[in-house]
Amino acid sequence: QVQLVESGGGLVQAGGSLRLSCVSSARTFSRSAMGWFRQAPGKEREFVASINWTSNTKYYADSVKGRLTISRDNAKNTVYLQMNSLKPEDTAVYYCAARTAFAGGVTTQAYEYDYWGQGTQVTVSS
Repeated sequence: QVQLVESGGGLVQAGGSLRLSCVSSARTFSRSAMGWFRQAPGKEREFVASINWTSNTKYYADSVKGRLTISRDNAKNTVYLQMNSLKPEDTAVYYCAARTAFAGGVTTQAYEYDYWGQGTQVTVSS
């Protein structure tokens, strides 16, 4: 069973920055596509960003393009989400997700991810 542990959330003013981290317990992390999703109160979980094994393919939600950047360090079994120019509408619980190793390429669809972290709260004040 793969465990994902997120960290880095917190309270920040609009225009500020945060960097989220997600550490995976999987020995096959370097062969798993990874993603970030978020869920705001009263809303459905939505896609934020995803990245393939080699980091040469990345997808972003239109609402975060140019402000949020996904990256990974396979040597550290870690995926990151650098969040700049934060807005109050970015307030949500952010979840890290992983596909089973070798299961397929990078995707924006939540149902294609097999493992999920517990989430980390990001709150952006106006």
